[in-house]
Amino acid sequence: MKTFTVLRFNLLLLFILDFSAFHLSAQVTKVDPGILTIDRIFNSKEFSLESAPATRWRKNGAVSISLESGDKGQKFVSNDLNTGMQETIVPEHWLIPQGETKPLNVEDYEFSGNDSKMLIYTNSKKVWRVNSRGDYWVLDLSNRELKKIGGDFLPSTLMFATFSPDGKRVCFVHKNNLYVQDLLDFNITPLTTNGTAKLINGTFDWVYEEELGLRNGFRWSPDSNSVAYWQIDTEGVKDFLITSSSDGPYPKLITFGYPKTGEKNPSAKIGVVSAKGGDTTFLQIPGDSRDHYVAKMDWVDDSVVLQQFNRLQNKNTVMIADPKTGKCNNILVETDKAWVENDNEFLWINKNQNFIWLSERDGWCHAYLVSRSGDKITQITKGNFDVTHIECVDEKNGWLYYMASPDNPTQRYLYRISLKGGDPELLSPKESKGTHAYSISPDATHAVHRFSNFNTPPCAYVIHLPDHKAIKTYTENASFKKKLETIKKVGTEFFKVKIDESIELDGWCIKPPEFDAAKKHPVLFYVYGEPAGQTVLDRWDGKRFLWHAMLAQNGYVVMSVDNRGTPAPKGRDWRKSVYRQIGILASSDQSKALKELLKTHSYMDPSRIAIWGWSGGGSMTLNAMFRYPELYKTGISIAPVPNQRHYDTIYQERYMGLPADNPEGYKNGSPINFAHQLKGKLLLVHGTGDDNCHYLGMETLIDELINHNKQFTMLAYPNRSHSINEGKNTTRHLYDLLTKYLFANN
Repeated sequence: MKTFTVLRFNLLLLFILDFSAFHLSAQVTKVDPGILTIDRIFNSKEFSLESAPATRWRKNGAVSISLESGDKGQKFVSNDLNTGMQETIVPEHWLIPQGETKPLNVEDYEFSGNDSKMLIYTNSKKVWRVNSRGDYWVLDLSNRELKKIGGDFLPSTLMFATFSPDGKRVCFVHKNNLYVQDLLDFNITPLTTNGTAKLINGTFDWVYEEELGLRNGFRWSPDSNSVAYWQIDTEGVKDFLITSSSDGPYPKLITFGYPKTGEKNPSAKIGVVSAKGGDTTFLQIPGDSRDHYVAKMDWVDDSVVLQQFNRLQNKNTVMIADPKTGKCNNILVETDKAWVENDNEFLWINKNQNFIWLSERDGWCHAYLVSRSGDKITQITKGNFDVTHIECVDEKNGWLYYMASPDNPTQRYLYRISLKGGDPELLSPKESKGTHAYSISPDATHAVHRFSNFNTPPCAYVIHLPDHKAIKTYTENASFKKKLETIKKVGTEFFKVKIDESIELDGWCIKPPEFDAAKKHPVLFYVYGEPAGQTVLDRWDGKRFLWHAMLAQNGYVVMSVDNRGTPAPKGRDWRKSVYRQIGILASSDQSKALKELLKTHSYMDPSRIAIWGWSGGGSMTLNAMFRYPELYKTGISIAPVPNQRHYDTIYQERYMGLPADNPEGYKNGSPINFAHQLKGKLLLVHGTGDDNCHYLGMETLIDELINHNKQFTMLAYPNRSHSINEGKNTTRHLYDLLTKYLFANN
């Protein structure tokens, strides 16, 4: 039954694609430089952006180091921002290993504390999301010696190599064990020897990396004598299996621990070991280590400071520990009736007697000054707005630099405020409406400034602070902008839609060229809708924007709306309103917004409303199609989570609580439980190698749809991950599929 049904779907899909290809090819024969196409967007370099060089700041803040392209490779250039002088401090030939003819391809780099050496990262391999396993080389700038770290370890097997503060040693991870290599004699000392596939030292398992953003799992002490590190024990965590099926005649199994909601978690401990090796002292962190998360850890003077979340993540306890005895003392406890955000890095000032802390305790996310003992907390920023990010602290002059957007939640601007409080000062140019981002020098006198908005591709400059005067242009993407001017222009606008008297949602809209409001137009909604991201942002959206613009050139109106629960800077209540009702409140808000827009926008054809999304947006698409079948006619769901019970503990339990405590919420928030209500056309897309939102979830959804005799179209991308971008032509193929399906079914 299942095989026969899938065969029917595949034949149907082939017919649709062949018909659509014929239809589109007739259009493409008339070459029009003003019309966007799939090939132009995804299969050419026509719309490739220039990027700013990777930049590091020297300690004085007036000198930056940039990695730039040379004639035969890469080179490092020093830029003195006071004099305007440039100097190549590492030419290409310094990066050629002995016996080789080509320089290293530098992927990342670090200077030692005294700037006498460089640590260069190259030849990397992907581990889950990013390329975090590779080779490391040390370049001595005094004698130009280039030496590889790791001795006889195999290529591309070292992780997170980091200089000691005194620059005399390097610590790294290899096969879940920690090592220190002396840079004088290059001897290697193991700090741990018990690492296995289940016991991980100095780095992380899947769920800690994915949901807490942790990768490098060790920290040097300020005196370079000790290393503090995470030890993750995944014993007892149920394994998930992924079948790799297209690499040969027999499939291979990829196995890794993946704790799903309500299941056993990995445990996390913090150990401290001498950089010379020896026994580890583990901190005496209270509570069951499998029902708590150590989300942050670092040194402050000769103590270790950490943040521990309970399993529900509605309590964050900051502790300071004695690394010799392991004793921990609480200094701050942050709580929330929903969840506490995990966005506080340790920013110490006043000779490490105070730290900066973000909290929503007054209903908005604001910056606070907290004493080391935790007995004094002083609010720095105040008002009905959110601080979205702390950029830096200029302790010498008494300033806190932060990002916010009090008047428009779709934008971001740089502000500064006295550490004593008072009125904030806007530093970003007020005439440059959109999204600003900064990498500020240690002394806060200069920054790399990046800017874009919905219609403007990114530009990057080196600026002086606080006057924001541009000193050097990295890129303005002038040729890209010139290319955009030749494209048949689509209309873009931001709007607000009220779904009741007290709730107003933000949205954007892309309209066809020479838009005729008297005509009916098909509509496509782009959605995400979960606490992990906003879609309604006034910033450049890359090739996705170009694809949406291409659809608009073909007559579509493309829209996006941010429902409640997205991380917009609209206050704590906005963000936390979704607690214990992921998938429920969001899809309700989206449907209400659609109904209101249909009332006020007569050009929207109610019989041709489509919706698409990826990951959480794929789940939102399913909820829209299943729960509101009278509204949405066509859906494209990519890499969704059809059943919330099948997602990981840290993410899903943060927003939904434990399944045993919220069974109805999990049931009603999971689109699979409403699959029987499908009426419209549905395209399902998933990578079979998705380690995040598992292909297994897609298979269970397919079975449920078949059980209710619901017709759909489905395409699986073999061995592709959650991003479905591996392999030749994959991205082009995917967007070609989405386009043709949309044109044929909406």
